[in-house]
Amino acid sequence: MHQQDQQLAAFVLHSRPYRETSLLVDLFVADFGRVSVVARGGRRPGSSLRQALQPFNQLAVRFKGRDELKTLLGAEIAEHLPVLQGRSLLCGLYANELLQRLLQPLEPLPRLFLFYNYLLNELISGEDLEGALRTFEHQLLKELGVWDDLNHLNQPYYHFSVEQGWTPLSAPQPQSYAIDWLRDIEADRYTDANVRKAAKHLMRLKLNQLLGDKPLRSRALFERREKPTFRSSQ
Repeated sequence: MHQQDQQLAAFVLHSRPYRETSLLVDLFVADFGRVSVVARGGRRPGSSLRQALQPFNQLAVRFKGRDELKTLLGAEIAEHLPVLQGRSLLCGLYANELLQRLLQPLEPLPRLFLFYNYLLNELISGEDLEGALRTFEHQLLKELGVWDDLNHLNQPYYHFSVEQGWTPLSAPQPQSYAIDWLRDIEADRYTDANVRKAAKHLMRLKLNQLLGDKPLRSRALFERREKPTFRSSQ
C-alpha cells in the first residue's frame, strides 16, 4: 500500500457521512488533483479531523492507498482563513461543486490549484466576486481542455453554440459577442459590464456541456437571489 508521508496542501471540496463515525471526503490536493479519502473517526465529537475537514480551510494532509479511494492519515489546518459569508460563500460552494463534478480523480492540476487559491482570496476580500469567478471558470475550462483560444478570432462579431462553435457575423445579433469583449474575456479583464454579461453567458454554455443534465445545487441558490439577463452586442 502506497503511503504519502509528505504533507500536502489541500482544500475540502465536499464531505459526507460514512458508516457510524467516519467521513468520505473529496479533497483538492495541489500535487494530486481531486482525491477521495476515508477520514476514520472524522465524525466523532471532539475529533480534530471534524474541525479541520471543513470547506475553505487551507489544510496540510497525508493519505495512503493504492486504490482510487485513499485512507486519510492526517489533516491539519495550515492557515486559518476568514469565514466566507453571504454571496462569497455561495461563490465558494459553486466553485467547489464544479471541481467535485468535473475533475477526474488523481489528475494533478497545480496551475488550477493556484487559481483556486486566488479565487478564495478574492472571495475573502469581497471586492470583485464576479470577475474572480469568471477568471476561475475560464481557467478551469482551459485546464479541462475545452476552451477555445479567443485570440484567434478576428471578425467584428461572433455567435457561439455548442453544436457549431464560433460563427462570424458582420453585424451584431441577439446574443452575439463583440470581438473586443472576447479579447477581454481571453485576458480575464472583466471591468466592463457588457464583458461580464457576455463572459457569464459563454461560461454557462461551456460548463453546461460538461455538466450534462444534472443541475448544480449551488447554482440553484444563486438563481434564487437574482436572474441577470444577457444582452446582444447592439
